[in-house]
Amino acid sequence: MKKAFLILITILTFTSCKKSNETSKIVGADWLLGKWKNNSKDGNLSETWKKVNDSLYDGESYFIKGKDTLHVERIQLEQKGENLFYISTIIGQNNDKPVTYKQNSEIENQLVFENPNNEYPRKIGYSQITKDSIVIAITGIQQKKPSTEKYGMKKTK
Repeated sequence: MKKAFLILITILTFTSCKKSNETSKIVGADWLLGKWKNNSKDGNLSETWKKVNDSLYDGESYFIKGKDTLHVERIQLEQKGENLFYISTIIGQNNDKPVTYKQNSEIENQLVFENPNNEYPRKIGYSQITKDSIVIAITGIQQKKPSTEKYGMKKTK
C-alpha cells in the first residue's frame, strides 16, 4: 500500500511540473496584457489584450481614421502543449477565417510568430521596449515585394 501511494505521489508531482512548464510560455507574455495605443496623423491604432485562462489570451485591434474604422482584428494567443500560437481573424480578409502563426523563437520580452504559407503578414513580432512601450513589427510579401511595417505602442491601462 505504501509503495502504491509513493508511486501515485511521484506521478502527480511529475504531471504538475510538466503542466507548469507548459504554461510558462504564455505566462512569459504577461507584459502584453492591457490596452495599447498609437495615435498619429494617419489614424488611431489600439490593441487590447485580456487573460482568459492559463493558456489563452484574447486580443482585439482597431485602426480608426476620423470616424471610419478601417481595420478590425480579433486575436488569440494560445498555448497548446509546448507551443505558443498567435491566431488572427481580420474582418474582411481570408473570408473572415483565422490565420494561425506559430512562435518561432523564445527571447525574453519578445514574441515572434511565423506562418510561411501566408504572404502577408508572414511574420508578426511584439517587442517590449519598456514596461509601457512596445513595438509591433509585421513583415511579409505585398505586391510581390518584401514589406515591413512597425508600430510603436504606448500602454494606456
